[in-house]
Amino acid sequence: MFLAAAVPAEDHQLILDVGCGTGAAALCLAARVQQCRIIGFELQRDLVRLASDNAELNGLGGRVSMIAGDLLRPPPRLSPGMFDHVMANPPYLERGHGTPTANPAKAAATIEGEADLAAWVRFALAMVRGKGTLTFVHRADRIDALLGHLAGRVGEVTVFPLWPAVGQAASRILVRARKQVAAPARLLPGLILHEADGRFTEAAEAVLRGAAALAL
Repeated sequence: MFLAAAVPAEDHQLILDVGCGTGAAALCLAARVQQCRIIGFELQRDLVRLASDNAELNGLGGRVSMIAGDLLRPPPRLSPGMFDHVMANPPYLERGHGTPTANPAKAAATIEGEADLAAWVRFALAMVRGKGTLTFVHRADRIDALLGHLAGRVGEVTVFPLWPAVGQAASRILVRARKQVAAPARLLPGLILHEADGRFTEAAEAVLRGAAALAL
């Protein structure tokens, strides 16, 4: 939901959700920007079916569609430069650096396979139009790798930490950048997710319950 809230989409624009899973981010964005169109792209075919069902059940099948495929070998339907925005939720862990779960689907979603982080960034860059945005959600401890893959290829890089609570280190970050734009990078204050008693903060609730956008 926070990934969707970070995408500066407008009505009538076309967005690609890479690694869409069951469609949560795509559906959240479609609910917030009510005349945009979104294509979800996912390697696991069973998740594509679930995402398609979710779009239909939420009355968004006319604006949200799902495609099964491999970003290393993208289908012809996905043409370079056709999207105004690309959002992505890559696997968080490098291959060989995580312990796979007993659930193969969950393992594929959390640990890199044949496509590593560099491949995800290359694909996103290829798919977005000039001046369009790329938005990633990733682990904070891999910020150096993500920024390294973006360096020299995008501008207006914005880092937005998601802090679990006051005084706690961020475990997740949002990173947004623009293709073919020369502008300095920015590190924003980010968002604190929880109060001391564990409740979501008012700002987090605005996104989770109120479909608010994040100001990146």
